[in-house]
Amino acid sequence: MAVRPILRMGHSLLRAVAKPVTEDQWAALPTLVEDMLDTMRAARGVGLAAPQIGVDWRVVVFGFERSERYPDAPPIPLTILVNPVWSFLGSEEEEGWEGCLSVPGLRGWVPRAVHLRYAGWGLDRVFFEREVEGFHARVVQHECDHLDGVLYPARVRDFSRFGFIEELFPDPDQRPESD
Repeated sequence: MAVRPILRMGHSLLRAVAKPVTEDQWAALPTLVEDMLDTMRAARGVGLAAPQIGVDWRVVVFGFERSERYPDAPPIPLTILVNPVWSFLGSEEEEGWEGCLSVPGLRGWVPRAVHLRYAGWGLDRVFFEREVEGFHARVVQHECDHLDGVLYPARVRDFSRFGFIEELFPDPDQRPESD
C-alpha cells in the first residue's frame, strides 16, 4: 500500500491519548494496517503505533523474524492489535536499551515490566490474549505507550544513559543500528 511519514517527538498527536477503534471504523483498518506494516518495515522497526503515522486510533503492529536494530532479540510473531488492553504479571522489572522511530538517532536505558498479559482484537475481528516476557513484553509496552501519548524518554530514569547513539556507543563495532 504506502509508506507513510513517521511523526517525531514533539508532535501533538504523539502526546495525546488515542481513541478506540469504533464499529464504523473497522472497514478502514485493513488499509491502515497495511500502511503501518509497510512503514514499519521500510524503517526497519520492530513495531509501530497508529499515532506515529498520524492516526489517533488504538492500533499497534509489531513482530519480526530478525531485527537489525535489535540483533540479539528473539523473534516475535507478527501481531496486529486493535484496542489493546494489558496488565503486568508481577512486579519484576528489567532495564534495557530502547529506540523509537519517532525519536530518531537516540537510545535510552528504560525499565519495563518483565512479564505481562495483553489482549485485543486482530484484524480478523477475533479477540485473543497472550502472556509474554522479556523483549516481547518490552515491545508491547513500548508500542502501547504510544496509544497513551507516552514516548520512551519519559520512562528513562538515568539520563546519563540517554542520548545520541554515536555518543553513547563511540565504538562503531558496539553501536546498535541507527534509527
